[in-house]
Amino acid sequence: MKINPILAIDGYKVSHRVQYPAGTTRVYANFTPRSDRFFRSPLADGRLVFFGLQGFIQWFLVDLFHDAFFARPEAEVVDEYKRLMDGYLGRDAVAVEHIRDLHRLGYLPLHIKALDEGSKVPMAVPVLTIVNTKPAFFWLVNYLETVLSAELWKASTNATIAHHYRKICARWAEQTCSDLAHLDFQCHDFSFRGMSGLQDAMQAGGGHLLSFKGTDSIPSLHYVRDYYTDGGDYFIGAGIPATEHSVMCMGEREHEIETFRRLIVDLYPQGFISIVSDTWDYWRVLTEYARELKPLIMAREGRVVFRPDSGDPVAILCGTAADDDLRPERSAEEKGSVEVLWELFGGSINDKGYKVLDPHVGLIYGDSITLERANEILRRLAAKGFASSNVVFGVGSFTYQYTTRDTFGFAMKATWGEVNGAGRTIFKEPKTDNGLKRSARGLLRVARDEQGELRLYDEQTWAGEREGELKTRFLDGRLYHCEHFEQIRQRLAAQR
Repeated sequence: MKINPILAIDGYKVSHRVQYPAGTTRVYANFTPRSDRFFRSPLADGRLVFFGLQGFIQWFLVDLFHDAFFARPEAEVVDEYKRLMDGYLGRDAVAVEHIRDLHRLGYLPLHIKALDEGSKVPMAVPVLTIVNTKPAFFWLVNYLETVLSAELWKASTNATIAHHYRKICARWAEQTCSDLAHLDFQCHDFSFRGMSGLQDAMQAGGGHLLSFKGTDSIPSLHYVRDYYTDGGDYFIGAGIPATEHSVMCMGEREHEIETFRRLIVDLYPQGFISIVSDTWDYWRVLTEYARELKPLIMAREGRVVFRPDSGDPVAILCGTAADDDLRPERSAEEKGSVEVLWELFGGSINDKGYKVLDPHVGLIYGDSITLERANEILRRLAAKGFASSNVVFGVGSFTYQYTTRDTFGFAMKATWGEVNGAGRTIFKEPKTDNGLKRSARGLLRVARDEQGELRLYDEQTWAGEREGELKTRFLDGRLYHCEHFEQIRQRLAAQR
């Protein structure tokens, strides 16, 4: 459905235009992550990865407003608005002339300034500001709060989560690996099916791709290509052939090993192939089938990746026995997947003294992975003498959907306005609040301090507001300072 974007609002927004003081001509607001008190990461650093604005501006403020509002006949747009409002709040309860005036203007008279995407932003520092450019349309600024918040909080939140997966993987790779070449693909996006629809999956998947290049979310590749590249041959992300349980079940339990054989010999004699391995008896696959198929696996040019998909991921990969338990009679479950494959296929010892599985085999675990579990798995592997590169994580909706706007306390608040030609510094500071909801005051500037950290400076003059790190991204219907995805990737990678 291509909704008329003027209707992409919370219902109470339609009443605010007449509630502002008579003579209001400008409203100035900001969008800010206020707190990370609900974010849990072993490497939490009090900062957010800002992402998603460029895509939102292009698809919603530019394309959708053109196609579903400005390009449609005036009478059709105004009548649609009136019919809906008459049914929602009562006949003639909401005026329509301001909608007619906006349509006749032909563009959104707004100025949005924002930080560079891929920036790491401390809590309580605005990522963007927005103000109207024509006095009659002061009402537009906070009118768009709902959709702006809905479209931006999750893209930034998930970009931050992906960045923390990357930090965890990099931390253990620096300790246990000879090189870091595997990092781009160590976390693979499995989240599409658990997201809140297609648009959500595309944007959240784009956030994942800032830190990794492995994904099963084809729509997120489409999103990044359309809104963050020039449409050329730039490499965004990729996946590998992989099975699912229906494939394994259709091959029948008594012939499971033949399904493996067909996959690695007939269908994929070279390259990577990921095979879900716990449809029935995972440990039998790893101890019996893998042993029987070893000559075929070792003869391939490529890697057979075993994929467990149930149970406790830490125990499945690292074993149930203590890390210093070296008893030879330990079971496969006690040893864990990595050690079982090492005993069967061997590998090498890297220059940091850690074991690396033979490149013909690998492991990916994609069920119920969290930042804490990923860190614990890599910690335990290191304790057992294995390099972190021996496993890949499938990061799913357990990670990317167990978030809310409150994960980083996102809020859009007005801090300055103009009434009858006079500026007003405005703010909220509830006595019943613990300080979280206290807003900034007046015009805002975001600049870097002597340590290079982003800081908020409020109660600015207009001259001060024009300085700093907030750059024009949208002005009077047009997108400005468009950046390529690679620039954003590099910007984030350069920050710790």
